[in-house]
Amino acid sequence: MSNARARLLVAEEDSQLALPGLDSEPEWTWTQVEEETTLDRFEHTTVMREETVRALAVRDGGTYVDATLGGGGHAEAILDAADTARVIGIDRDTIALAAAGLRLARFGDRVTLIHDAFGNLESALLAHGVGKVDGVCADLGVSSPQLDEAERGMSFRREGPIDMRMNTTDGETALEMIARMDDEELANVIFKYGEERRSRRIARSIKRAHDNGELHTTLDLRRAIVRATGPVRHGGVDPATRTFQGIRIAVNAELDQLEALLAALPKVLAPGGVGAIISFHSLEDRLVKHAFHVRETWAPLWKKPLGASADEQTANGRSRSAKLRAARLIDHSVEGDP
Repeated sequence: MSNARARLLVAEEDSQLALPGLDSEPEWTWTQVEEETTLDRFEHTTVMREETVRALAVRDGGTYVDATLGGGGHAEAILDAADTARVIGIDRDTIALAAAGLRLARFGDRVTLIHDAFGNLESALLAHGVGKVDGVCADLGVSSPQLDEAERGMSFRREGPIDMRMNTTDGETALEMIARMDDEELANVIFKYGEERRSRRIARSIKRAHDNGELHTTLDLRRAIVRATGPVRHGGVDPATRTFQGIRIAVNAELDQLEALLAALPKVLAPGGVGAIISFHSLEDRLVKHAFHVRETWAPLWKKPLGASADEQTANGRSRSAKLRAARLIDHSVEGDP
């Protein structure tokens, strides 16, 4: 893949952005820079790498699925943990899949890569002739390259198209979704998935900007949000954060995908196999918690989720909200298995 150089607008954290129509002090200044986008730059710090491998109890001869392959960090850790273990990596992001393929090339035929959404876990494995597997892990966080690359439109810190799709070759963009929805539908998305209490004001402002022909880039979207909320930060969180989260989750049907994944786990895991899922916000964690607390099916490995270590949180700020829940599929053929 050839290098692509693009001019980006990048937010400088110590500066501020002027927002027309607001008397209060602005927050960000946007500076135009040049940036290269290559597979070599798809770098993502793997969250709770060792904890995930321990939860899966990786063994020689075992077959494991990394359902959100991303940069390939968890898959690499599994393959390093046992010389004859195999990994099936699934991702709907073609760039991530290609980058992970390069990273994992040294493991040869111990790796199988599948381009699909993690919610399609069962059908994806069947299509590749895979029966039961010994473990499945999933990291539900958005990867650093997805957040940092302006053309993805997932972050308000870099100006790009209002896209937000994990798979940029399929489905409607965030802008198309905004255009399709009325004020109430958009407010419901922002409230439900972003847990934003000011959702109605924000939705009205976004729709007004769209109808006035003022909504083209992520910077325009943030302006529309801040016009409704004001530029004041709450606890250091940018006022656009929850709205961007809510729209992104809706565009990618992330919670629907998670529910499908959780429903598929008992079908694809061998008895005694482990499901290990890292979530980053309460909506995801609640779904995982409820699924793993079905006592007839699962034996949770811990009563409470594991968090990233203090050292990891210091080294990687994005790990601070990570929660790892893991559970073993009960083997009803073994006497005494709960």
